[in-house]
Amino acid sequence: MSDEPETVASVSQLYLGNILYALETCALSLEAQGKASDAAFYRGIARKLAEAHGRSKTQ
Repeated sequence: MSDEPETVASVSQLYLGNILYALETCALSLEAQGKASDAAFYRGIARKLAEAHGRSKTQ
C-alpha cells in the first residue's frame, strides 16, 4: 500500500467500471420513470468519463 494520499482521480480510475455501471443503472431507472432528458444527462457524464479514460490510455 502506498503512503501517498488517495486523490479523486486515483479512486475514480480504480472504480471507473463500477461508476459507469451505476450511471447506466441510474439512466435506465430514469428512463423507466419517463425522464429521458435526465437519463441522457447521466449517460453524458458516463460518456465523458469513458472518453477521458480512453484518451489517457493512448498517451
